[in-house]
Amino acid sequence: MKIILVILHSEDLLRITKRIITVKSVFAKPYNARAKVIERFFIEFQEEFENMMFSYIGTSIENKPAWLKREEKLHREMHKALTVNKVPTVQETIKFIDCWIQYHNLKPCPNDRSKIIQEMLDTVQKQEIDKNILNDLMTKTEPRTVTRNGITFLGLHYRNELLFNLREQVYIRYSLFDLSKVYVYSLKGEFLCIAKQETKVHPMAYHLGTVKDTEEFKQKIQKQRRQLNKAKKEFLKYFPTEKAEVLEISDINEEPIIELIPVIEKPKRERKKSGLRAEAEEACVEQDSKRRLMRATKQTPQELQMNKPFFNNDYEKYEWLMANGCTNPVDRSWLTKYIRSDEYINMYGD
Repeated sequence: MKIILVILHSEDLLRITKRIITVKSVFAKPYNARAKVIERFFIEFQEEFENMMFSYIGTSIENKPAWLKREEKLHREMHKALTVNKVPTVQETIKFIDCWIQYHNLKPCPNDRSKIIQEMLDTVQKQEIDKNILNDLMTKTEPRTVTRNGITFLGLHYRNELLFNLREQVYIRYSLFDLSKVYVYSLKGEFLCIAKQETKVHPMAYHLGTVKDTEEFKQKIQKQRRQLNKAKKEFLKYFPTEKAEVLEISDINEEPIIELIPVIEKPKRERKKSGLRAEAEEACVEQDSKRRLMRATKQTPQELQMNKPFFNNDYEKYEWLMANGCTNPVDRSWLTKYIRSDEYINMYGD
């Protein structure tokens, strides 16, 4: 078991590192350079490197550079002429830091003036630390919800086959230096999978795209089919007698189709019947079929209100309500007001 001694400044970093490696936490007093030897390096880095950057704005009001202070128009104009208000990118900053570290290591060592800092560092035995563990420690964690498009982050979509049927909130850990993938964890901190960035596909690959676009389109379709077949197999494990098919949901606004149940007549006996008896049986069968048809086509009051026609005049609405009835308080209130109106008295009388 490897034990790494780490001096932590943040409780969030401590919580993350405890999940991955065995860490012995040591909390030092703030602003105590003897307990934290790294503080000397931080001060030298700030005084020698940060102050020389053209985007440096200071760590406090007293430490602000001259071009940010009041009534310093000359310094402001000189700074604008020299830098054109440019801010270095992340890659440029990394190069600047590497150059400064090389310059810093060539300085004499404060503990042994006969050697430089780089020579003293070469005598120290290096620890073999896995870079992947360090990258995991430095990644940032954010909550995200898994949708039908996978995980959406910074306008990009990330997918994995294990997230196919998952529709809940998860934690993702990412690095801005590598946005091609994100690490997905559950809310309990359990590792789920690595979701990779989904690339865009030409929608008209077969007609307007190149050979590469066509191959990418084929791979996407095959991947979707594999996921669908996998979901069917998982379904059949728990429901072996059922048939796994894609459900087709009809439109809500589509009118319901009323299916008429045909009347199945019983086979007649071979014995002879009188004419009156045969006519009576035929009449009964005909009445029974009409009754079934009326029962199948009859609409409920709620369906009548939903299929209410558009009325050009008030008297048309009155006659429709009298024929079909009022099923809501709005129509009842309108009917009461209409009965008291002059139009009703002139057309229908008291």
